[in-house]
Amino acid sequence: MSLKRLLDLSGKVALVTGGSRGLGLQMAEALGELGARVALTARKAAELEEAVRHLGGQGVEALAVPVDLGRREAIPGVVEAVLQRFGTVDVLVNNAGTTWGAPAESHPAEAWDKVMRLNIDAVFFLSQEVGRRCMIPRRSGKVINVASVAGLSGNPPGMNTIAYNASKGAAVNLTRALAAEWGRYNLNVNAICPGFFPSRMTHGLLGQIGKEVVAGTPLGRLGGEEDLKGAVAFLASEASRHVTGQCLVVDGGASLW
Repeated sequence: MSLKRLLDLSGKVALVTGGSRGLGLQMAEALGELGARVALTARKAAELEEAVRHLGGQGVEALAVPVDLGRREAIPGVVEAVLQRFGTVDVLVNNAGTTWGAPAESHPAEAWDKVMRLNIDAVFFLSQEVGRRCMIPRRSGKVINVASVAGLSGNPPGMNTIAYNASKGAAVNLTRALAAEWGRYNLNVNAICPGFFPSRMTHGLLGQIGKEVVAGTPLGRLGGEEDLKGAVAFLASEASRHVTGQCLVVDGGASLW
């Protein structure tokens, strides 16, 4: 099979959470460019509709599903909405996430719960729903969890995000455990671990330590608007059919030091 055919997603359906902007929209663009129809979730309906219009302008058929994935009871309805429109889900990108900055000794309990509900609970329960209803019966599917380099190590000075780090570390091991369990169904479960990318979530932090981050990155720059496209294309396509349980770090080499 040619490489072009291995990367071709024509006829596939991708569900991208947190897909209205930033890294989620970047990955949705990549999947759509390769031929996938794309369903996007996010909390803000107006931003989702703008993202759908943006993708439509690129020739990508897209669906907006406004939802707060921190509400576990909303997850079955998300999958049902996608099935009603597209009939199945071939690729699930668990990208939606949040963070909270506070020292460990004074981290609010309610903030811890908020981070865990979205960053790890929603990842598992949405994967479970999509796996059970779409992928396992067909013995085919790709689950891509967007973790973080923050789930692989501690933090630089001044970055107090213990709930975020813990949730992303959980996402890394959830990826491995789910890959081991679902391999018998011919499902691939992998993770992308981005480093620092400019976004609404990182805006304030990069304003404080951005220069230090760049200085500590071998490639000498932050992640950009195209830098996750190749990673998600590879993991969503048949090009990665013999890859599962892996974490692909996309951080310009910052985690090497």
